[in-house]
Amino acid sequence: MKKVSLRSMRWKLFLLGTFGIPMLGFARSKLLFINEDEVRVKIKLTRRTKNHLKSMYFGALAVGADTAAGLHAFYLSESQGIKISLAFKAVQGQFLKRAETDVVFVCKQGKIVSDCLQVSKKTGERINQDLLVEAFNLQDELVATFTMTLSLKVK
Repeated sequence: MKKVSLRSMRWKLFLLGTFGIPMLGFARSKLLFINEDEVRVKIKLTRRTKNHLKSMYFGALAVGADTAAGLHAFYLSESQGIKISLAFKAVQGQFLKRAETDVVFVCKQGKIVSDCLQVSKKTGERINQDLLVEAFNLQDELVATFTMTLSLKVK
């Protein structure tokens, strides 16, 4: 397994947000932590991400969930030296409380994603898997949960 640094993943997220998926750049997603098991991404509550109630707009919350789950798959494929094609096939969100501060998105599904990569590598088929992403405010209160259906295929 190849070591992929937090710094290199931050750079790749910046490039992806600048050239690949501009919405990531617009929301200014920031990678806080990543390893084989967990990823943490933060989106600040700013004029760009607020709604008319001065809480985080649900679209910004969706961007954070997408970023956390997607980066985990990308990180694991990079560390295993595998090229993948990934997309999200479905999303379900439960908004539990208004997010009136910056929000940290946590995905602890590394083992599941790694298993999907191995199955796809072995079979050559596209794999669909539900991943849980939780969103916390700065008081560490759960404000939203997302079930993201990751669809990936090893190239």
